[in-house]
Formats: sequence, structure tokens, C-alpha cells
Amino acid sequence: MALIVQKYGGTSVGSIERIQAVAERVAGFRARGDDVVVAVSAMSGETNRLIALAQEISETPSPREMDVLVSTGEQVTIALLSMALEKIGCPARSYTGAQVRILTDSAHGKARIEHIDTERMRADLDRGRVLVVAGFQGLDEGGNITTLGRGGSDTTAVALAAALKADECQIYTDVDGVYTTDPRVVENARRLERVTFEEMLEMASQGSKVLQIRSVEFAGKYRVPLRVLSSFEDGPGTLITLEGEEQMEKPVVSGIAFNRDEAKLTIQGIPDTPGVAYRILGPIGEANIEVDVIVQNVAEDGTTALTFTVHRNDMSRAQRLLQQIAENLGARSVLAAADIVKVSLVGVGMRSHAGVASKMFATLAEHNINIQLITTSEIKVSVVIEEKYLELAVRALHDAFNLTDTQQASY
Repeated sequence: MALIVQKYGGTSVGSIERIQAVAERVAGFRARGDDVVVAVSAMSGETNRLIALAQEISETPSPREMDVLVSTGEQVTIALLSMALEKIGCPARSYTGAQVRILTDSAHGKARIEHIDTERMRADLDRGRVLVVAGFQGLDEGGNITTLGRGGSDTTAVALAAALKADECQIYTDVDGVYTTDPRVVENARRLERVTFEEMLEMASQGSKVLQIRSVEFAGKYRVPLRVLSSFEDGPGTLITLEGEEQMEKPVVSGIAFNRDEAKLTIQGIPDTPGVAYRILGPIGEANIEVDVIVQNVAEDGTTALTFTVHRNDMSRAQRLLQQIAENLGARSVLAAADIVKVSLVGVGMRSHAGVASKMFATLAEHNINIQLITTSEIKVSVVIEEKYLELAVRALHDAFNLTDTQQASY
């Protein structure tokens, strides 16, 4: 017998038929003797519908009232799934975040979990019930409903697994695991049997959409084994776990992630004085604009140029700020480009192998793809290139590093 926490996203519970299919799957685990806790999202499209209703009332609704509103989507799902389980003879009990007492801070719309009370859940598990918990929501110390923000249901599932000391947290989605890269770009991309938390964090942060970064961070911190599985077909999925002895021969490169949401900004002709980088990037950060890749170059005339990337949605706002900063600093010009992407090689094997970056650069050069920016970490090499070369670059690198070969004899 194992204790398993499962999470089903919006597409997995997007209709009555799909909710009934989830109930059958969950009941199967319970029938073999496992204790099961299920965290669910709102039915697909429901949260957007609720947000649209709010915007018809007010362009700037109260964050507290928005949390009250959007949290109702998950409440519908937990009730329907519990009904479906009961109908097929599987005892179930639904819980909102408040009923579980998922305690959070008071940051409405992006709250962070501080504590989960497991007493009531354990009592119901002892009675043989499946627990169906609303994802994405909690309660602050003042009794106000809070929501956890983007990827909140994944985070709820991992937090429940950590609090209950579950044997595994299973994330059911519309893909059957984590792949070496997006199969829509590379047809022969290979599903990975396992990746480390570090690799998954890098892949998520570099553009992989399978899991949200926050849930992977949480799982790594509390050592919760995560498995990504398909809601629509059976299979082993991908296990996300700690790096261990069984991975001594870990492939050098595990996967290729890419991010289409990047934009590049450059401020040129800046006086090269101490603190100038802060004078540029400080106001950008204060405007809550996240900066990714940063490169600074000093010219022969004693000036410097600073280039950085931001999310494409933030480009216009960042460009306006940078124009003001340029005037204050006496800089020569500000340039902006939205036709870029970031492509990243990820793999813990890079720690013990040289030559990964040079092979990446050589492969791109062979295909006449110019590299605009480079950034690296212990287990990642990222480049910024023109968007029109994205698919060519990913396919070329996938072939160059033998990512379709399960043996990966060379790199």
C-alpha cells in the first residue's frame, strides 16, 4: 500500500466525461489498496470565464474579491469528482483549501503556502476515503481566501504530498511525460524515463511548459518524487527525482528547452562608471519587470553597452523606462527587438564533461545561425538567436547530441 497524491489539470477535468474517466482511474488505485489524495484544477476555460466576468464589473477589481471569485472554479470540480467517485462505489470527501487549512500568506493572487493541517485528511484516509482537494487556493491568517497564482494546482499537489509524506506525487496532464524537446518541433523527440529536479527546474525556467517552476522547487526542497503522466493514455511517464548513484552515467545533455517569449533591449554609449549597471537595471526591477540574460560590453571609446532580455509582454514598458534612463545617463541610444528566442541545452552530465558549449556553437555555425547572447550555468548552456531559426536550431542540436538515441553513445 502506498500513499499517492494525484493532480489533474483543467483539460483532464474539462467535461463530465473526463471527470468520470478520472474517477475510474482514481478508483483503480484505491481498489489495489493505495491511499489517494487528488488535487484538481477548475474545468478548462472556467477561470478565464470568471476573470472576464470580473472585468465586466471593474477594470481593477479588489485582489481579495478576485480570489473569492476565481477560487470557485475548483470548488465545482471537487464536488463533481467526489460525486463521480461515490457513484462507482468509491468513498470520497471533497475539501476546499480552507477546509484542509492550507494556510498561506496574504499576497492575494500569488500567495505562498506556509503550513498545511493534515489531521482531518489523515482521519478521512484512515476511513478509506479518497480525498479530493481544490488546487490553487488556501486561507490566510485572517480567514481570507487566497489563490496561489500560475501553476497553483501543481503547487497544491506537491505541498500536500510533502505534508502527508506521500510516496509519490503524480501530475496528470495532456502529455505523457517530459521529452528531450517539444515533439511538435522534433518529431522523434524521446520521452525521458527520469530527470533530476535540477534539470527539470532549468527546463521549466528555459521554456518547457510541462511543469511550473514553483512546484518543481517545492518538490526538490521537500524531496517529493514527482511523476508526469498522461490523463488520456496509460504509461510510465517521467519520474523527477534527486540525482543519485543510479545516474553516474547520466547522459551529458538530457534535453533542449526553448522560450519564444523573449525580447531584447540594448542601451548604448553609456559612461563606463561604477554602479552604472545598477542605475539601469534597478529601475527595471523596481517596475516588477524580470530580467533574464544580461551582457555588458566596454567599447574602445570608454563607453559601455548593456544588453538584457525580458518577457516579450514587458518589452514596451521596459523600453519606455530605458529611454528615460538613457536620457538621465547621457547614453547614445536604446534598441529593442522582439524577434528573438532562447534555446537551452540542459543536463547534469555537463558537470563532468567539457566541450558541450563548443559543440553547440559549432552546430549552430554549421547551419549559419548567428548567436546574439550566451549564458551558462553548471548544467545549462543558453543562446539567444533570431526567432526565424528556432526550429532549425532545435532540430540540429537534437541530432548533434544524439537525443533520440537511448544509449547516447557520443556527444
